[in-house]
Amino acid sequence: MKKRAIYPGTFDPITNGHLDVIKRALELFDIVYVAIVHNVSKKTLFTPQERLTLIKEVTKGVKGVEAEIFQGLVVDYARKKNVRTLIRGLRAISDFDYEFQMALTNRKLSKSVETIFLMPSEDNFYISSKLIKEIAVLGGSVEQFVPRPVAKAMRKKI
Repeated sequence: MKKRAIYPGTFDPITNGHLDVIKRALELFDIVYVAIVHNVSKKTLFTPQERLTLIKEVTKGVKGVEAEIFQGLVVDYARKKNVRTLIRGLRAISDFDYEFQMALTNRKLSKSVETIFLMPSEDNFYISSKLIKEIAVLGGSVEQFVPRPVAKAMRKKI
């Protein structure tokens, strides 16, 4: 049986840091489901379908990546996919606080789901979608932080 994990997130937009975590996860798992959270209360730059399209475009040719949109609790999504492992990226201590709380809450909701934290490389450690959107809105170049198709889509949106 193939080892599978879920990497859930908003991915608005997907960054080089996200791609780094995906590649690291693929060193441990045969299949990584990039699960795009559709949270109607969160204001995003891209629609869930646009994010899905971008993720599929930038991971095309990367064996073992499957991208999907989901709504609801990630533990319910994991149960539906019959997956026991969630991947979460950690950049800094501030991330750890939130991620630790979320991992423990998910464990309380479903004892069969475990969370693994992966850190991106030093080159991508500081990148966040929020910061990249702010740079783009202020007219800065985001090409060094996101894949080319994402930068192009951001220029069209902003």
